[in-house]
This record gives sequence, structure tokens and C-alpha cells, in this order.
Amino acid sequence: MRKSISRLIFLFAVFTLFSNTAFAKIGVGVNTGKIQVDEKLKAGMIYKLPPITVINTGDEPAEYEASVAYHQDQPELRPEQNWFIFTPQKFHLEPGKGQLVEIKINLPLRIEPGNYFAYLEGHPLAQVQKGKATIGVAAASKLYFTVVPANIFYGIYYKITSFWKVYSPWPQRVTIALLIIASLLLFKKFFNIKINVKKPKDESSQADKTDELND
Repeated sequence: MRKSISRLIFLFAVFTLFSNTAFAKIGVGVNTGKIQVDEKLKAGMIYKLPPITVINTGDEPAEYEASVAYHQDQPELRPEQNWFIFTPQKFHLEPGKGQLVEIKINLPLRIEPGNYFAYLEGHPLAQVQKGKATIGVAAASKLYFTVVPANIFYGIYYKITSFWKVYSPWPQRVTIALLIIASLLLFKKFFNIKINVKKPKDESSQADKTDELND
């Protein structure tokens, strides 16, 4: 009887340990399957893509990252990794929770025109826990966009105008602040305003002058 009870306790402990390690999983999902940019993009442009939401579909918390991936034999051109700006790029997610990730694409001044494709991917960062590595799990949205030909001068123009638009209102605020500072410096330089503050005379010196007059 005691042996049977001991075996049951041992089997229960093994099952509990096994379930906590083997059945615990880290999962990931995204809320958008495809992003098709209808606007024709140009060299130098900074373009704000629709955001994606990365979701922890597993049953344990984990650290996640947004990145770019490609299909091995894709016929479309591949956008470079450093063209993309993810905000945030790395984040922590509890089970069942999601993180909204904003995405901007910053095209270089010189770029090959054509059709581009990439996966906007969310995945858990590699983890080693109790001797196990969790890698290779990912979910992604398909991104399609087209870049039309433009020379470097147009690229500079598109870079400035798109930066002004995407990051509004901060460029406008910085410009206004710089104009105010420049105006104050010019005003001070050309008008040379000086403020003289008269110091009150010392009472002892006034008393000495009074004594001299009385003498």
C-alpha cells in the first residue's frame, strides 16, 4: 500500500514537472496579414506604414522583437533592413497581450525602382530556459510597395518634405523656436539695448559729504 502511494506521488510530481516544462509554450501572432501600399513611393521618401499588433499567443511571458524577413526565392526586390524604423522594436508581452508597433520606411536617396516585398515580422527573442532554446517561432504581415524612378535632387526634395510631414508638428515647433532665437540675437546685435541699474548710495558716504558741507 505504501509503495503504491509512493508511486502515485512520484508520478504526480513527474507529471507536474513535465507539464510545466514541456507543455509551456511561447507563441506569437499578428493582427494584419497583408499591407499593400497603393501610393507610388519615391527615392528619399519617409513613409508611415499602417501599424501592426504583435500578440503573445503562448501561455508564458516573453520578450519580443519586430523585424524584417524575406521569402527565399521571391521575385520582388528586397528592401534593406535599415530602411525600417519600428517603434518599439523590442518589448515584453504577457500571455494573451498585444503590442502596437508603428512602422516607418526611410528610403535612401539612391534606390533601384521596381516592386518590393518583405515580411514585417514579430517573433519572440531567443531564450534558454531549463536547458531548452525557444527560437524560430514567428508571425508576419506581407508588405508590398513600388518605388518609381527619381534622381538624387528629387530624392533630397522628397526627403525634406516627407520628414516635415511624417514627424509633424515637431519640425514646425523646432523651426519656430530657432526663428525666435535668431530674431532675439539680431535684435540684441543691432539695437544693443543696455539696462543700467542705479545702485543706492551708501548712507555713510552721504553722511561724510554732509559733514564736509557743514564745516
